Amino acid sequence: MTLTRPTLLAALFTAFALGAPALTAAGGGDHHPEAFPPPDRPLRAGFLVVDGVYSSELVAPYDVLHHTVFHTAGRGDGPGIEVFTVSPDGRPVTTFEGLHLTPHHSFENAPPIDILVVPSTEGSMGRDLENRRLIDWVRETAESARYVMSLCDGAFVLAEAGLLHGRSATTFPGDYEAFAARFPKVKLRVNVSFVHDGALLTSQGGAKSYDVAMYLVDLLYGEEVASGVGRGLLLPWPVDPAAAPHMVTDPGARPRQEREAGPAEVAEDPEGEPPP
Repeated sequence: MTLTRPTLLAALFTAFALGAPALTAAGGGDHHPEAFPPPDRPLRAGFLVVDGVYSSELVAPYDVLHHTVFHTAGRGDGPGIEVFTVSPDGRPVTTFEGLHLTPHHSFENAPPIDILVVPSTEGSMGRDLENRRLIDWVRETAESARYVMSLCDGAFVLAEAGLLHGRSATTFPGDYEAFAARFPKVKLRVNVSFVHDGALLTSQGGAKSYDVAMYLVDLLYGEEVASGVGRGLLLPWPVDPAAAPHMVTDPGARPRQEREAGPAEVAEDPEGEPPP
């Protein structure tokens, strides 16, 4: 079947409706009366950082979301996204690659978060999962966030917090088997750059971390803003579907530029089942 550009975008960018319920571990949420994105303040994207965080999964989405501030002025849908880092105690952390970072906030003094971002760390499959304070904070913060994004093995943290139960998700390809074994009630999807299920966005990570962040910008502000961000960062947008296949659930909603295009066709991952 040959898809026209509007139909193709609708198929690939089928997404959770703006202003929909927030995520909870049980899959429900409270309704937010505030317009989203709010027209009178920036969205707040909080990035969880701990020792051993991988620089690529932190910096790629941080860069993309931050650049929205250069492309949203005068549009009436808010001044873009304010990005900041949050660590458990606010003390400096060291990335896996050796960069030293001073977080903006601790768990105690972080402002309300609209978009919670959980990058992969050296401990995402081990010590981070045993850190109950960290897991509890992720779960509690997700309850009021509009979107929760994980990169690479950050999906392990979301799953440990109970956020992925019964949901579709992906993670770093080399860790598919470990993820499926530990979290059998998560619908693991493979061979896709990222998965969007409700308020959750999970990414393979690495260089693919740019894909999911650009997708979220498109979802929030439309293709014009996303393309502007892409031009500034030399990231082509929209992406070639063959180069970055995605899986998006909830076919009843789409980014703003596709809402009037008619019913969407949902793109499926080519081999979207858990590994044997």
